[in-house]
Amino acid sequence: MRIALRAVMLLALTVGCQSSSTSTATAPAVPSPTSVPHGQRLSTATIADPKTFNPVMVTDSASSAAIGDLFEPLVRLNPRTTEQEPFLAERWEYNEAGTECTFFLRRDVRWFDGKPLTADDVLFTFDAIYDDRVPNSNKYTLTVDGKRIEVDAPDPYTVRLRLPRPFAPLINTIGVPILPKHILGESLAQGTFAQQWGIDTPPEKLIGTGPYRMARYTPAQYVQFRRNPDYWMKDDAGHPLPYLEEQTIRIVPNQDTMYLKFLSGETDIHNPRPEEVPDLRARVAALNISVRETGLDTGSLFVTFNRNPRRYEKNGKRDPRLNWFTDKQFLRALAHSIDKQSMVTNCLFGFGAPAVADISPENKLFYNPNLKDYDYNLDTARAILTEAGYVDRDGDGVIEDATGNPVEFSLHTNSGNQVREKMCSMLKEDWTRLGIKVNYRPLDFTLLVEKLDTTFDWDAILIGFTGGIEPHNGANLLRSNGNLHMWNPNQSTPATAWEAAVDRLVEEGSRELNVEKRRAIYWRIQDILHEELPMIQTVRQRQFTAYKNALLNFEPTVWGVYRPELMRFAE
Repeated sequence: MRIALRAVMLLALTVGCQSSSTSTATAPAVPSPTSVPHGQRLSTATIADPKTFNPVMVTDSASSAAIGDLFEPLVRLNPRTTEQEPFLAERWEYNEAGTECTFFLRRDVRWFDGKPLTADDVLFTFDAIYDDRVPNSNKYTLTVDGKRIEVDAPDPYTVRLRLPRPFAPLINTIGVPILPKHILGESLAQGTFAQQWGIDTPPEKLIGTGPYRMARYTPAQYVQFRRNPDYWMKDDAGHPLPYLEEQTIRIVPNQDTMYLKFLSGETDIHNPRPEEVPDLRARVAALNISVRETGLDTGSLFVTFNRNPRRYEKNGKRDPRLNWFTDKQFLRALAHSIDKQSMVTNCLFGFGAPAVADISPENKLFYNPNLKDYDYNLDTARAILTEAGYVDRDGDGVIEDATGNPVEFSLHTNSGNQVREKMCSMLKEDWTRLGIKVNYRPLDFTLLVEKLDTTFDWDAILIGFTGGIEPHNGANLLRSNGNLHMWNPNQSTPATAWEAAVDRLVEEGSRELNVEKRRAIYWRIQDILHEELPMIQTVRQRQFTAYKNALLNFEPTVWGVYRPELMRFAE
């Protein structure tokens, strides 16, 4: 399975769990995974059903994984070098002013239906991204000074991007999946694009250029793919790629089942939970597997509190929870009440580290090493709360705010992820000791995401985001008008001075071409987030990958798999 970083920040795949969806999209004459001989067939597992098959609409990595091998970008990240390399574009070049970037497309790429990929498809993809009727994350990373990037086509295989000014992150943000205009163009013109390619779409209707075609999707069971026989890529000897004939993503109810399927040989690759690592290392000979450490998680795992007035201000009344969640003293107290070291020891079995910044230490260029973490100290937390007016005035064990409202809120994470569920139990225990009443309930993935981006009906959530080399790819999270600015998304104007400052810094970071100066800008953003605490960072897991030794040319890294099209099984 292609494992690649999207050009936008996504809800991490481990957020997922079993979906309640019951719709089925089936391609005829495709056998189930269990009836196909192993051969060159790769099997993996996840606990997440996809939410959409429309690449522009994706905000979760479960959906991204389900369609990641169907659609392709102009450039692709090399996880060995962390540099972008040509993909659908053979090469690119800038003008002297740095305000135009011209991409020269490959001439041997065809869509699944045989139509050639041309510049019109690239122009159409950009039109879809910038269309106000199409909610998506890509527009936030590809907006420069509030303006879209203008795109034109001097000829059918040349695409020119005209920028309002030099835009430092361009090549690292341009990796959006290219879409077929001849299939989806009419829907964009009619305003129905956002409804296209839902998970009820028959797989044969999904027309991409990638190495695999979706053969079948059965919710809560599996997504199956077959090799694209007309794929454009060849190996060094001129043989067609990919080598694998089939791939299957099994959708399982929980992580325990996922692990058992790997132990029984039903899956070929497994990203183990921390407690599974010692057991797998002890079984490498018996199972004929390898267990490789790839590095510290490049994403972030944090607690965030809802600051959205749409949730708390109704009929002229303001819910006191909005006052708490926007009170920096309240947030500071809770930051001091997160026992990160115990989380590393008890939840990650020692395979991890406390997290301080939203950017991972694996990102050597942009990680800010100067941040001082909030030390775990319940006495400090209690003193901050008391000074801020949060005191148990009636002796019932629950603190009240200065106007007498008991401090009580809900806490959610994704069900099926035992590490996160255990972390939430620890949070509830310590917050209860501070006199806060916490109503903890894990939620399935679909409901959790619906609360985050549609109903806004939540108080506190422990959640994760993917991370990448380019910090500007988190613009959909950082910007106050971003769709994944979780604590208060899609703001027309920044609600706070610090959010306005972050907005300005995001623009400055995209403008600055000097690497050292650009680093300082993103360090400053991390400073502000650390001070204002819209996200209270928790821990980062040390990542491992386990895989069958029969799987050749499999090279996992912390940034993705190197050249996954070369993977094959020993005969």
